[in-house]
Amino acid sequence: MSDTHSDVRVRPAEGGYDVVVVGGGAAGLSAALVLARACRRVAVVDAGQPRNAPAAHLRGFLTRDGMPPGELLAAGRAELRGYGADLLDGRVDRIVPVPDAGAAAPAFDVHLAGGPALRARRVVVATGLRDGLPELPGLAARWGRDVLHCPYCHGYEVRDRPLGVLGTDPGSVGQALLLRQWSADVVLLAHTLDLAADDRARLGARGVRVVEGEVVRVAVADDRLRGVELADGSAVPCEALFLVPRLVARDAPLFGLDCDRDERGWVATDRAGRTGVPGVWAVGNLADPRAQLITAAGAGSAAAVALNHDLVDEDTERALAAATAPPATAVPTTAVRTTAVPTAAPAR
Repeated sequence: MSDTHSDVRVRPAEGGYDVVVVGGGAAGLSAALVLARACRRVAVVDAGQPRNAPAAHLRGFLTRDGMPPGELLAAGRAELRGYGADLLDGRVDRIVPVPDAGAAAPAFDVHLAGGPALRARRVVVATGLRDGLPELPGLAARWGRDVLHCPYCHGYEVRDRPLGVLGTDPGSVGQALLLRQWSADVVLLAHTLDLAADDRARLGARGVRVVEGEVVRVAVADDRLRGVELADGSAVPCEALFLVPRLVARDAPLFGLDCDRDERGWVATDRAGRTGVPGVWAVGNLADPRAQLITAAGAGSAAAVALNHDLVDEDTERALAAATAPPATAVPTTAVRTTAVPTAAPAR
């Protein structure tokens, strides 16, 4: 969510940061908070495009259930300022490794679009993902309101209402079965989905109706979703429409770093968020597309703890190398015979 939150005190390039966090959502801010409290020099670069910006409220986040998403981020930024972290508005174009003598990993120049390059010993990338939506008239305008994705985020708010599921993905069947937990009136709109016989049997056993036909638009009246219209002109009423979006990683900052990818093309990390590139970490939806807000925040915290241990190990190795290094050898001087020059002329 874009707001005026930059509080920039850019440090000299020769000093740099211990960590630059790319992305100021729940995962990135959580990582930055732990690192700032570990007395690390931290900067957060945020483009102001959180995935949950269309939603009026966040759900399932202990002690913050019902809070507007922007308020959570604003509170997180305020906490970080209190610990001396730098918050920068902007988008990162690229991350370039640079040699760092005596370190196990390279340092990095984090290049901001139209701005400076920030030098960092480590980088945390928490840029998340975006939801790709079907191109149906009226659908995008309702996204995050009554066109929804996650039953755990929104199911309770639409419980006991007529719910539709748009069949765009094999996962739509599981989504419809899951939504039956919140409502007895669930319909799967087959749309472009070719349903197998066993899927139909499972849906029927759960009490989920299946409606054939392609959906051509969503029907809205008085700023509320009323249902969907099919290509044959018929209408199917529903008060909320769920779908499985196409998840698109916002991983442009990782281009050129040759990070390992999994079989789906997403950046691969270990349990602590380490990528295959030493010194680069990835957390939140960028590394786990299924992570909810509270899960992403926890992943950011866990990654920061592991990252700080990584820096402590490097600091220790550097200190040990300095302590055990042989003393510098004195440069021998060559005696030179000189003739004294009187400071005043002798008396005659």
